[in-house]
Amino acid sequence: MSEERQEIVHQLSVYGNVGLTFVAAVLLGFGAGWAADNRLFAGGTAPWLTLAGLAVGIAAGFRSLWALTRTVRNDR
Repeated sequence: MSEERQEIVHQLSVYGNVGLTFVAAVLLGFGAGWAADNRLFAGGTAPWLTLAGLAVGIAAGFRSLWALTRTVRNDR
């Protein structure tokens, strides 16, 4: 494989990783909040723990995004 093609494949894998990491963090945060609301507290705290879990998931997604962009920037 040529060097140019390897660089393209590398960039695609990095940016694909960014998207998957962000979505996974948001879904895990939402799922944890939902589970806490519905399973631990039998819906008594709904929707507050779900929203808190979603916020934590979004924050974790942005943190992962920030760390990955810093890593990519340092590789150049």
